[in-house]
Amino acid sequence: MTSSAAPQPAGAAAPATQRAVDLRHRAESAASRFPPLLVQAQQLAGSVLLGEHGRRRAGMGDDFWQYRPVQTGDSRRMIDHRRSAKGDQQFVREREWQIAQTVHLWVDQGASMRFASTDALPQKIDRARLLGLATSVLMLRGGERVGLTGGHLPPRRGTAQILRLAEYLSEDGTSDYTPPEDRAMLPHARVLFLSDFLGPFTPLEQSLAKAADRGVRGVLMQVLDPTEEQFPFEGRTIFQSVGGGLRHETLKADALRQRYLDRLAERRDALERLCRAAGWRLGTHHTGDSAQAALMWLFHAMERSSP
Repeated sequence: MTSSAAPQPAGAAAPATQRAVDLRHRAESAASRFPPLLVQAQQLAGSVLLGEHGRRRAGMGDDFWQYRPVQTGDSRRMIDHRRSAKGDQQFVREREWQIAQTVHLWVDQGASMRFASTDALPQKIDRARLLGLATSVLMLRGGERVGLTGGHLPPRRGTAQILRLAEYLSEDGTSDYTPPEDRAMLPHARVLFLSDFLGPFTPLEQSLAKAADRGVRGVLMQVLDPTEEQFPFEGRTIFQSVGGGLRHETLKADALRQRYLDRLAERRDALERLCRAAGWRLGTHHTGDSAQAALMWLFHAMERSSP
């Protein structure tokens, strides 16, 4: 007695294979944007050797920090009797100071940030995202709570927050310039803004004034392409915004160089004055320079901005 498999309709296997291919393609497409950013940020953070994190201190909070021996001036209510019962010495249970351990991040997602003068350089938005996420990795490793301004991603601890940050930072804006998001900044928190800061200045002034009213300290990191500092154009040149909303044609681009450089210097002076008034720090990074050096500066600048 012989048996044979039931005949399969012609082409039945092809649709199943195609569905598998389509599913894989959709999955890879959906995941293609933020995982590379995450890997790069973790590698960059790992290349920076930092000592013991120095921000943690005792104070108001819910999380246990450490036991320490009773000192003169401590009230009896502060004594942890369970820990003290293990020996002859009395101990105080200290909690971790949490208010100033909150970090908010804003990365400009505007179209102007999607500029790179050559294929050999990263777009400004890619470098800003990388520095923002790598700084967040370092802060989270140090026990800080990190989130985004605007309430889109509230500050949290833990490695899972890195994934959430990477996903949100991979979104693109539609307008040429996006104003800083200053909603939901917790009092006495720290904030990191990364942008080219070449757009309208008033929204930035308002954001830092609002932050100063809440006791928020932070850092502005201006990210520029080297061409934006040098203005190497000559002769007939067409200037067009990345989003396509602005366009200017000139026959003598070199005649505009000094006026442009003067305006850029004026903007930087205005940024410096704004930071001094708000108690913030200002840094500048060019996409042709080392991301590692920029990350080191950013991390220590954020530390120095602490209350």
